Amino acid sequence: MEAVRTCIGCRLRAPRSSLLRVVARESELVADETATLPGRGAWLHPTMSCFQEAVRRRAFGRALRVTRSLDARHLENRLNWLMDN
Repeated sequence: MEAVRTCIGCRLRAPRSSLLRVVARESELVADETATLPGRGAWLHPTMSCFQEAVRRRAFGRALRVTRSLDARHLENRLNWLMDN
């Protein structure tokens, strides 16, 4: 049985394989496609709607337990690239 995680954008539960793990590296959000980077991770459907909802709700900071401001541009660019390919 595959592990289930909750998307921080839409708050729906989904199999781990259908979600993208996101970690904070210094002050930047990074997509962890192999789910092997160290540190606390947050799970997100790889869609712009879930990303935008997570940003709107400020869910990344809470899920990653980070109080500083996080730069989401790299993650947003990565999601755009994934959707185009």
